[in-house]
Amino acid sequence: MNFLSLADFSAEQLQSIFVLADREEASARDLQDKTAVLFFPASSIRTRITFEKGIRELGGQPILFPSDTLDKREKLQDVMGYLENWADLVAVRHGDFEKIREMARYSSIPVINAMSRQNHPCEILSDIYGISKRRPDYLSLNYTFVGPRGNILQSWINLAAVLKLNLTHVADGKERAGEDGPHYRLCPDLDDVLPRTDVLLTDPLPESCRNEEYYRRFQITGERADRLPAEALVNPCPPFYRGEEIATEAAESEKFVGYGFKKSLLKVQKALILYCLRNG
Repeated sequence: MNFLSLADFSAEQLQSIFVLADREEASARDLQDKTAVLFFPASSIRTRITFEKGIRELGGQPILFPSDTLDKREKLQDVMGYLENWADLVAVRHGDFEKIREMARYSSIPVINAMSRQNHPCEILSDIYGISKRRPDYLSLNYTFVGPRGNILQSWINLAAVLKLNLTHVADGKERAGEDGPHYRLCPDLDDVLPRTDVLLTDPLPESCRNEEYYRRFQITGERADRLPAEALVNPCPPFYRGEEIATEAAESEKFVGYGFKKSLLKVQKALILYCLRNG
């Protein structure tokens, strides 16, 4: 089974991945004698570490290539035709989502989207799993994403539709990512939604938003973090940049979920690998 977008999965399927993560069924025998081919850019840190470490902990062998290996003239259909001789799984981090989809189209082995410019399903799957461990009522919480459209927002939108989450997108109207409905709405006023926000989400800002006017309207400051409910979680997507989408005071507040929150990324990556291999 491929894992390309959260929109392709049902709530029951995602829950099955969480059950695998909870049970920690993974052992050094699960990927014994199996090979995973990874395509990652040099800039990747967290996702690459957890995929490589997870595959090794499952007993498999990861073989790493830079993402731009896929940019040569050879057809991806032919690349996959050869890879299937030796690989049991492929994980790809590449800006062009269509390349990842094309690889999956011609593949008889699982292809996992480890990030594209369009979406980042592994990251958000891990985040919602981590949130569920801290807040068992996670399905009924109010989620607020602050920032322009991007791959992180798109994956949260996909997840909100699947799990029926209440997601508010705070941004200018030109950044609208969908029609207002039961699981997505656009709001231009951050201060208005803060008292009703249980989970506050951000993404690194594009250069066009790195200015004082944007920071005045949308930056997560310490004062704004204080206005959140007492049990709210502040979860900026890494890499985050202090003084841009989030101020240092907010990043060091008690509501910031912290670096330990991302420990679940390894557990979820391993569960995802097992799920894809077992449901091929």
